[in-house]
Amino acid sequence: MTPDYDASPAMFRNHPLAFVGAVMLIAAFGLGILILLYWYIKVRSVRLTITGDLIHLSQGIFSKSQTDIDVQEIRSVSVRQGFWQRVFGVGLIEVFTTGDQPEFSLDGMPDPNFVRDHIRGRTMTLRNGDK
Repeated sequence: MTPDYDASPAMFRNHPLAFVGAVMLIAAFGLGILILLYWYIKVRSVRLTITGDLIHLSQGIFSKSQTDIDVQEIRSVSVRQGFWQRVFGVGLIEVFTTGDQPEFSLDGMPDPNFVRDHIRGRTMTLRNGDK
């Protein structure tokens, strides 16, 4: 089955000024290469996949942490976007199941409103009894 959403956090679109600063450090000291490499590995070690009624979050490089959440268990989804995040189409996604703390919180995710709308649509469909 093809995922409805499959993405890792964005580098440039989430922090454009930090990205440009790191690129400028390449020419100055070569330090920018290390910063960009670390940043790239950090964002690629996180992957959010939504397939139908299942949300799968995978985190880590050497040790993996994987979380699966059924859409029926989700109480709410929060999306936060600053001005530049709105311009570049990224944002912070928080998924709540039970309690006051989010099940997970991911910053810099592309198209966060699609994720929220997709989950909301699936939960409404499941609550109404349609499959």
